[in-house]
Amino acid sequence: MTDKIVPFNPLDKQHLGESVGQAMLRQPVTPLGELEKFSGAGIYAIYYVGDFPAYQAIASRNRGGDFVAPIYVGKAVPSGSRKGNTSITATTALHKRLNEHRKSIDAAENLSIVDFYCRALTVDDIWIPLGESLLIAKFTPIWNHLIDGFGNHAPGKGRFDGLRPRWDVLHPGRSWAAKCQPRAETMEQIMHEAEDHLRNNPPPDNNFMTIS
Repeated sequence: MTDKIVPFNPLDKQHLGESVGQAMLRQPVTPLGELEKFSGAGIYAIYYVGDFPAYQAIASRNRGGDFVAPIYVGKAVPSGSRKGNTSITATTALHKRLNEHRKSIDAAENLSIVDFYCRALTVDDIWIPLGESLLIAKFTPIWNHLIDGFGNHAPGKGRFDGLRPRWDVLHPGRSWAAKCQPRAETMEQIMHEAEDHLRNNPPPDNNFMTIS
C-alpha cells in the first residue's frame, strides 16, 4: 500500500509562513545600535556576536558576517490594528520596537549594544503573526524560550508583585525589573542552563526550508 500523495498547496499556511520567513532572512543586517528611523510594521531577528560566556554557541555562528543564529525573534504590529487602522506605511512600529530592545540592552550591566545586529522586514499586518511564529519554530531563539522576559514592558504603577524575568536575573540593569520580586534561580544557575541548552540544541542552519 502506497502513501497517499498530498498535492502541494502554495496557499497553505505553512508555505505562506515560509515565504515570509525567507524574505526576512534575505534582508540586510544592521548594527542594532546604529538603526536609523524607518516606517513600517513587521517581523525582525536580533543577532549576538559578543563574548558573554553563555551565548558562545550562538555568537560563534554569527561572527564573520554569517548571521544564521538569532538570539531573539519578534514582531511589531501597527498600534491601531485592533481598531481597523492597519496602514503599514503610516506607522514606525517596527523601528520603535527595535529601539525599545536597544534600550534594554543598553541598560544591561553585562551586555554591549555593539555586539548586537538585526534584520527587519516590513510585512502586511495579516502575515506578521504567522511569519513570527514560523521563525521562532525554526530557530527556537534562546531569548524567546529558555531566557524569557527580554521583550517585556515595565508593569503598570504598583504592579510589581510578579517575579523578575529570567532575562533580568541574567542581565541585570533595567530599573523596573529591579522592583519585581526576586526569583529563586541565581544568575549562575540560569547561565549554566543556557550553556547546557545550546550545547544540546545547536542552532540550525539558515535554510528556512528545513523547518519541520
